[in-house]
Amino acid sequence: MPFWRKKTIPDPCQKQACDIQTCLQDIVNNQARLCAMKRGALIVFEGGDHSGKTTQCTKLIHAFESAGEKVKLFKFPDRTSTIGQMINNYLGSKCEIEDHSVHLLFSANRWEKQPRMMELLESGTTLIVDRYAFSGVAFTAAKPGFAIEWCKQPDIGLPRPDLVCFLTLDTEAAAKRGTFGGERYERTDFQKKVMNNFEKLKDSTWKEIDADKSIDDLHKEILDLATTTMASVAQNPIEKLWMPDDTETKCKM
Repeated sequence: MPFWRKKTIPDPCQKQACDIQTCLQDIVNNQARLCAMKRGALIVFEGGDHSGKTTQCTKLIHAFESAGEKVKLFKFPDRTSTIGQMINNYLGSKCEIEDHSVHLLFSANRWEKQPRMMELLESGTTLIVDRYAFSGVAFTAAKPGFAIEWCKQPDIGLPRPDLVCFLTLDTEAAAKRGTFGGERYERTDFQKKVMNNFEKLKDSTWKEIDADKSIDDLHKEILDLATTTMASVAQNPIEKLWMPDDTETKCKM
C-alpha cells in the first residue's frame, strides 16, 4: 500500500488528554454559570396583629418592582386554597376546629406553597412573606396546654428566612388601629402572650423594628435591611427551618 494511503492511527494518550481538557473546561463553564446565578431572598414579616406588616409588605413589593427586581408576595394563611378557606372560616368564628387540628391546618397551608416558594427563590425571585411559621407557633403556644417545641414540629424543613422583620408595637396602641377585634385572636391579653412567644423564637435572622413611627420612615428602615439582605445571600444555599442541627433557638426554650 502506498504511504499516502496509509491510515493514521490515533494516539490514545492524545485522545485521553483531549477528553480531560474538555471535562475540565465543562467544569469551569458550569462553575461560571453557577456564580452568575443569584437566588432570591426570603424576607418574612412578623409581629402582633395590626402592627403594620401588610402595609410594609406592600410598600416593599412596590419599591422592588420599581427598581426592576423580581419579587413576589406571599401571605399566610393563604385563604384562597381549600385549606385556607377552612382557616378563614375558623378565624372569622364561623366554625370551630379543635386546637391541635387547626394548628396542623395552618402548617399544611404553608407546606402547600413550599414547592412554588422554592421554585421562585431558586430562579432569583425575592419573596416577601406576610406571616410565616413563627406566627403559627407563637399563636398556638399562647393557648393553654401547648409547648413551643411541639408547635414547631410540623414546620420543620420549610425554607428558612434570610431576614425576619419583627415589627413591635404596644398591644394597646395596636388595639386602636383599624378593625382590631374583628377576628378570633385579636384580644389584647392574648396578643401579649403571642408577643412573649415571638421573643422565644428569635435567632440571628431577626431584626426587631419599632413600628410606632410614620409609615414612610418605617418603610425606609425596612427597605435598607431588605436590600442589604438580598445582596448578602445571593450566592448562599437556601437553608431549612428548625432542622435538628439548628441549635440557635434551643437555648431560649
